[in-house]
Formats: sequence, C-alpha cells, structure tokens
Amino acid sequence: MKSLFDAATADEVKVRLGHLRQDSPRLWGKMSAAQTVEHCARSLEWAVGDSVPPLAALPLRILGRVIKPLALGDEKPMRRNSPTAPVLIVEGEPEISVVRGKLIVLIDRFVAGGQAGCTTRPHSFFGKMTPEEWAVLMYKHMDHHLRQFGV
Repeated sequence: MKSLFDAATADEVKVRLGHLRQDSPRLWGKMSAAQTVEHCARSLEWAVGDSVPPLAALPLRILGRVIKPLALGDEKPMRRNSPTAPVLIVEGEPEISVVRGKLIVLIDRFVAGGQAGCTTRPHSFFGKMTPEEWAVLMYKHMDHHLRQFGV
C-alpha cells in the first residue's frame, strides 16, 4: 500500500503537483486547483502537528471509526465528492505557486520526520490513528485530489 512515508511515493506526488496550473480544469468537485493544493496542505499540517483538527460531532466520529479500516485498508482510491471538514474548505483563490511550495515543504517534512514526526493527536473524523495510517491517508488524500485534476 502506498504511504507518504515512502520517499519515492512522495517524489511521485511532487511531480504530479508540478503539473497543476492555476487554470487546470477539474473533473469533479468544487475547488479550483489552487484551492485544492491549499486544502491538501492544511490536512498535512494536521499530520505533522502544526495544527490541531477540531473533533467532529460524536456521531460522525463513531462513523469514522467504522469507515477508517474500509478507507485505509486497501489500494482503492478515495471516492469522488467525499465530504470534507469545514476547516479544510478554502475561501478565495490562492496563488498556486505559493501554495504548491508550501505543500512540497510539508511533504518533505513529513517524509523526513517519519513515524516520530507524525502527530499523536486524533484525526477529526477517523479518531486515533497510527503514524502509518496517517501516511496512507495523506497519500490517498493527495492522490484523490490530483486525480480530480487529471494528474
């Protein structure tokens, strides 16, 4: 299973990020390419511990614990139009080169930090996660959004 802890996988993601342009057309969803890159950076900030995800309502957290093994247990990509945490919704239109640089720095930190550099705080929806689960989720999340733009 692909994991963002793997340097080759991280390099693949960074190459794919390089193909995104400010005006890249999306295949589904509502976010622009730049909003999506900022969205991915914000979620990776959770994984490295730079920000703390707010906990979802209790019924959603219970559902998240049930869904977590289904979402992270195989190579299947995330479903199109999956819901997102409101704090990860990006307002306005950032400059893609700026947010891409921010995301690449975060990817490099995540890879270099390995398991010891990963947050121990729970995910807002999935709850308690191991570093490897965070690494799989971060890869799947970025892959999902890169596929959203055909890269």
